[in-house]
Amino acid sequence: MRTQFCDALVARSTREKLLFLTGDLGFMALEPLQRAMRARFINAGVAEQNMVSVAAGLAGQGFEAWAYSIAPFCYARPFEQIRNDVCFHKLPVKLVGNGGGYGYGVMGPTHHAIEDYGVLLCLPNLSVFVPAFDEDVPAIVQRAGDAPHATYLRLGRGEKPPGHVIPDYAPWRQLTEGAGSVVVAVGPLAGTCIASFESMPSERRPNLWVLSELPVAENPPPPTLLTQLAQAPGLVVVEEHVRRGGVGPELLAWLTERRYPLRAYAHAHAQAHHYARYGSQTYLRAQSGLDPTSIVAMAQAQPASGT
Repeated sequence: MRTQFCDALVARSTREKLLFLTGDLGFMALEPLQRAMRARFINAGVAEQNMVSVAAGLAGQGFEAWAYSIAPFCYARPFEQIRNDVCFHKLPVKLVGNGGGYGYGVMGPTHHAIEDYGVLLCLPNLSVFVPAFDEDVPAIVQRAGDAPHATYLRLGRGEKPPGHVIPDYAPWRQLTEGAGSVVVAVGPLAGTCIASFESMPSERRPNLWVLSELPVAENPPPPTLLTQLAQAPGLVVVEEHVRRGGVGPELLAWLTERRYPLRAYAHAHAQAHHYARYGSQTYLRAQSGLDPTSIVAMAQAQPASGT
C-alpha cells in the first residue's frame, strides 16, 4: 500500500500547509512525494521521538503534519511523545506506520506491530485507520488528513483476489454473503478470506465484513450486520493483533452492553511475538491460525443456522 499512500499524498501536496516527516525511511518508494513537496519533505533521521515532537509543534502552528516510519518505530519508540505532546494537547498529527501486523515477518519481533492499535487506542483524541485494500488508501488519506484529532494509519499489503470487485470505501463493508457465521476481519486479512468463503455452499458461507476504522465505539456495526448476527450461528473476529486491546474484545463488549443476541463467539488473533523460527508474513499468520484454512475451520466449527 506504500505506493498508493505516496500517490495519495502527492495529490494532496498542493496544500501549502502539508508537511511530511520520515524517520529516515521511504527510499525506493516515496521519491515522487519528495519531488512534489521539496523542502516540505523532511527527513527527521533515526530520531522518532524527536520527529513526533516536531510534528506536534508543527500541528500546533496550524500545519497538516504527517509522520512516517516502520510501524513499531512509529508508535512504540515515541509512545511518550504521542501521549504527552500529541494526544494530551489534542493535536491532529497524522502517524503512519508501514508494515502492520507481521508485515516485516523475517525481521523478528522488534519489527512486528501486533499490539499497535490496542496500545494507541488507550490514548485520548486518537483514531485508527486500517485499509484492507490498495483501493482504500486514497479515501483513508483524505479522511485522516481532514480529521481534527490525531490519527494512526496502519499500512499493510493489499490482498484482493484477482478479479474481485471491491466495494467503495466505508468503515464497514460486506464482502461475502451467506447463511453461516458473521466474520469480522480487520484490514487486509479480509482479502485473504474472500476466495475461500466464496467457494463454500451458501448455507455454510459466512457473511464476511471488513472493518477499517477504530475504535468500535466511534464506528459501531451497521444495522445490516446486527440483523445478520441475530440470525447467525455466531460471530468470528479475525485480526492480526494480539487479543488484549484488539477489536475482538472491544466488539464483544459493545454487543454485550447493548444486549445483542450472540449464540457463539470465536477470535482469531496474533498469538505471539516470539516463535521458534521466523518467516514471511504468510508463514507467521499460519503460526497464529490466521491463514484462510484456519479461519474457514473456525467459522465452520459454529453450527449452521437452524441446527
